[in-house]
Amino acid sequence: MEELITRLNDVDDGYFAFVAGVIAYAKESPEHLVLINEYLDANPDSKSSDILGFIMKQSDFTQSGCSEETA
Repeated sequence: MEELITRLNDVDDGYFAFVAGVIAYAKESPEHLVLINEYLDANPDSKSSDILGFIMKQSDFTQSGCSEETA
């Protein structure tokens, strides 16, 4: 998880709530952590909106504690 935090803090336009939200999603399951790291590996120049968009497109996102329904 520490590696992911470092990677997210290195995102060019990253900000605290972005990092916190992605970490919350990653902590929900080991698959989420792998998925995010694989996305970052394949898309090293991603902006925060790209990463958040990718997460929001995941089939289990609406079941996640990070969905708009809980906002």
